[in-house]
Amino acid sequence: MNHRAIILAAGRGSRMGEATASKPKCLNLLAGKELLTWQLESLSKANIENVTVVRGYRSDMLEGNFETIDNTRWNETNMVASLFCVSPGENDQSTIISYSDIAYASDHVKRLNMSQYDITITADLNWEHLWKLRFENPLDDAESFKSKGSKLMEIGGKTTEIKDIEAQYMGLLKLTQKGWETMYKLYQSFSDEKKDKMDMTTMLNELLENKEPIHVVFVEGKWCEADNYSDIVAYEKELEKNNNWIHDWR
Repeated sequence: MNHRAIILAAGRGSRMGEATASKPKCLNLLAGKELLTWQLESLSKANIENVTVVRGYRSDMLEGNFETIDNTRWNETNMVASLFCVSPGENDQSTIISYSDIAYASDHVKRLNMSQYDITITADLNWEHLWKLRFENPLDDAESFKSKGSKLMEIGGKTTEIKDIEAQYMGLLKLTQKGWETMYKLYQSFSDEKKDKMDMTTMLNELLENKEPIHVVFVEGKWCEADNYSDIVAYEKELEKNNNWIHDWR
């Protein structure tokens, strides 16, 4: 099976404030490299060279050794609309989908590629350590996550109980061609307004409600998410003082 990757980089990332005033979120530096560079390097180490970046905000700044597709309605739509700006894959082609504000070890991509299931997500069992670096109270941001074996049962709800959070979804997933078709068909059944608002976690929930199986590759650290610029500051401090930081993706 051949593989391709899609990096979803259309949104501005307004929670980054001044850090995205003149450039896309994925061009912010983390540990000396742009977030986008970390993603491309990890994909390359996992033998994925066929990469498409979905652009929107400041699309002129996203050029490189990759294909590009523009979501011209980036400021009116969400992540799933950006994904489906890209054409379906070729026969028997699987698609790795990556958010643009994360950095991750290539091993996570390799393990995703090994999944035989049509829809597979990655989730971090050591999420709490990362969230404690980012938030005074991790439960302010963390979302419910429950599984049975490797099968996802619940995702994306608000909770006040740590026990409802087995792991946290990383923003890295894989669709086989059949998985792509399944997700696209369900997406097309929504109203235009619902399509425009659809983020990936909500899409995963819609699939679960439609009895579509979603499988989980569980990881332990070696990734991070930069939703706010304070996240980047926290990670760089941790890298400086801790040579064995469990979330060091490099």
